[in-house]
Amino acid sequence: MMEGDTQAKEALASAKNAGDKGVVDKGPNTRKLGVNTPSDGLLGAASSVSGADTYRRLLVYIKPYKKQFAIAVAGMLGYAITDTAFAALMKPMLDGSFVDQDQSAILVVPLMIIGIFLLRGVSGFASTYYIAWIGWRVIKQLRSEIFEKYLTLPTAFYDRSSSGELISRITFNSQMVANAASNSLTVMVRDSLTAIGLLGLMFYQSWQLALTFLVIGPVIVVVVARVSKKFRAISRSIQGSMGEVSHVIQEAVEGARVIKIFGGQDEEMAQFELANESNRAFNMKETVVKALNEPIVQMLVACALATIVYIASSGEVADRISVGSFMSFITAMLLLFAPLKRMTSLNSQIQKGIAAGESLFAILDLESERDNGTSTLGADIQSIEYRDVCLRYTEDKPAVLHNICLNIAAGETIAFVGESGSGKTSLVNLLPRLYELDSGEMQVNGLSVDDYTLRSLRGRIATVSQDVMLFNDTIASNIAYGSSESIDEATLHAACKAAHAHEFITALPDGYVTLVGENGVMLSGGQKQRVAIARALLKNAPILILDEATSALDTESERKVQQGLDALMRGRTTLVIAHRLSTIEQADRIVVMDKGKIVEIGNHQELLANQAHYYKLHQLQFR
Repeated sequence: MMEGDTQAKEALASAKNAGDKGVVDKGPNTRKLGVNTPSDGLLGAASSVSGADTYRRLLVYIKPYKKQFAIAVAGMLGYAITDTAFAALMKPMLDGSFVDQDQSAILVVPLMIIGIFLLRGVSGFASTYYIAWIGWRVIKQLRSEIFEKYLTLPTAFYDRSSSGELISRITFNSQMVANAASNSLTVMVRDSLTAIGLLGLMFYQSWQLALTFLVIGPVIVVVVARVSKKFRAISRSIQGSMGEVSHVIQEAVEGARVIKIFGGQDEEMAQFELANESNRAFNMKETVVKALNEPIVQMLVACALATIVYIASSGEVADRISVGSFMSFITAMLLLFAPLKRMTSLNSQIQKGIAAGESLFAILDLESERDNGTSTLGADIQSIEYRDVCLRYTEDKPAVLHNICLNIAAGETIAFVGESGSGKTSLVNLLPRLYELDSGEMQVNGLSVDDYTLRSLRGRIATVSQDVMLFNDTIASNIAYGSSESIDEATLHAACKAAHAHEFITALPDGYVTLVGENGVMLSGGQKQRVAIARALLKNAPILILDEATSALDTESERKVQQGLDALMRGRTTLVIAHRLSTIEQADRIVVMDKGKIVEIGNHQELLANQAHYYKLHQLQFR
C-alpha cells in the first residue's frame, strides 16, 4: 500500500474525529467528497470511448490553424535536422581535421557548427512560439465552448452537480487537453523527426550496429503500451480530486460567515485536508509510474549502447569503421537518448489530455435545453393554463406534481400556499421551462410553451425571489442586467423610485455606480430585494413571479419592499409563492397545495369560510 493511501485514510479519520467532537452525533458524513456530483456517471460513459478516438477529436481543434501549425512543423524539422547535422559533423571533424590536418575542413567545420546552432535557435523559437500560440487558442476555444454549454444545460443538471467540479473542468481540465493537443505534438513531431534523422545517420555509418540498437524498439513499445492505460486512469482520478478541492474551497469561501459563527473551522480544515491529501496521493501514484517508466526505457537503451560498444570494439566491424564514423555513430546514438526520453515521458501528458478530454467532451455531448419552438410570445398575455401537469425530477424519485389543472387569466394575481415540499415552487418553475414536464401540457395564450422560443418565453417573465442573485458589479449594472438596449438615467431612476430603492442608492457614497460585492454582500437583505424589484420593473415583463420575496425581511424592510411589489404587480399577471398569508390576502385567487396536488382554490374569504386546508394554515399563523 502506498504512503498516500495510508495518509488519506488518516485524513479521513481526522475528519471523522473533528465531526465527532460535538454533542450531537451527525451520523454518516453527508459531505463525503464526490457524492451527488456528475463526474462518476459522465466519466463512466466517456471511458467507453477509445483513447485514440478522444485524441483525434482533440486534434480537430488544431485544424483551423493549419498555417501556424505548418510554420511550427517547419521549425521542428529545422530543429531536428540540427541534431543529425551535428552528429554527422563528427566524421569530417575527426577524420579530416584532426587526423589528416585538412585545412579546408579546419576552416569549414567551425562555420558549420555556428550555422547549425543558428538554425537550431531560429527553428526552436518558431516551433515553440507557434505551438504555444495554437495551444492557448485551443484553451480559449475549449473554455468558451464549455462555458456556453454551461449556460444552456437544463436546470436539473445543476441540481445534482458540484460547482467546484464544474469550475475545475473549465480551468484545469481544459489546459490538460490543450497540452495534449499542442505541446505534446511538439515533442511528438520534433523528436520523431530527430529520431528518424539520427537513426538514418546511424544506418549510414554502420547498418550492422544500427540493427543492434533497433532490437530494443519492440521492447520499448511494449513497456509504453502497458503504462498508457495506467496513466489515463490515474489522470482521471487527479482531475476528479481537483474538482473536489475546488468544491471544498468554494464552500468555505461562500460560507465564511456561517463557518465563523458556528465554529466550523476545524471541520472545514478536516474536509480540505481530506480532499488535498487525496489529490496528493493520486499525483504521487502518477509520479511512481512515471519514475519507473523512464529508467526502464533508459536502461534498455543503455544495454543496447553497451552491446554496440562491445561489437564495435572487436571483430570485423572494428576493422571496417573509421574513428570518425564510429564517433559520429556514438554521438548520434547519445543524441537519440534525449528525444527517446521525451517521447516516453510524452505518453503521460497525452494520457492526461485524453482523460481530461473525456470529461470535457462528456459535458459538450450532454443535451442542452430543448429549444425547438418557432413562435414568438408577444407582450399581450391573455391566459396561462396548466393541463394535467405531472413532474418528477428523476426517475428514481416520486413525482412532485400530480395532474395539476389551473387556468390563469390576464392581469390576475394568483397566490400559491402550502407546507414546504407541497410543490409550489416546482409548479411555478414550469412556466419559464426551468424544468420539463413528465406529462400534460402548459399553454400560454392557447399555445404550448414548447412552441415558443425560450428567449421570447423567458423574455416575457420577470422574477423576484427570496434569494436575490446580484453580480459583482455596480448597482446600475445589476438593475439593467440582461437588457439588450442601453438604459437612460431617467428610466433607471424611475424604476428605482417605483421600487423604493432610489433613496438608499443615492445615499451611498458612489450612488448608482456602487459596487455591490459578490452576490450583493455590501447591501442589506431589504436593499437587495428592492434592487431586484427595480430590475424586474425595468424589464417590464407582462408575467411576474414572486417567490417568497419578503419572507426573510424585518417589518420595516418588508413594508418598503411590499410597496415596491405593489407597484411592480400593477397591470401584470402575477404568480406569488408565499408562506406569510398576510401578504396574499388581496390576491384574486389563492391556490392551496398539498403533496403535489391542488386541494383548494378561492379567494381569502372563501377559503376561510370553507374551514379546510387554508383555514388550518391561517389558524397556525394567526392563532
